Amino acid sequence: MMTIETLTTLLGWSAIINMGILLFSTIMLLLMRNMSTKLHAKWFDLEEADVSKAYFQYLAQYKIATLVFNVAPYCALKIMAQ
Repeated sequence: MMTIETLTTLLGWSAIINMGILLFSTIMLLLMRNMSTKLHAKWFDLEEADVSKAYFQYLAQYKIATLVFNVAPYCALKIMAQ
């Protein structure tokens, strides 16, 4: 059976990993924006402006999901443990 301490540790590491992925994705999109935009626009038959909007939407949704499913429960469990 999973204890509150184990679940707290799991959510903490999950939040760190997800924030790392978010940071890596953001940096890669900033550094390789022109190349990746042109490539994805060609692959998916989209305008480059639409691809840029999709990148922003992806980053925003990933950040919200990380906050809602990892960071908030982690904080709640840390508060409960005190």
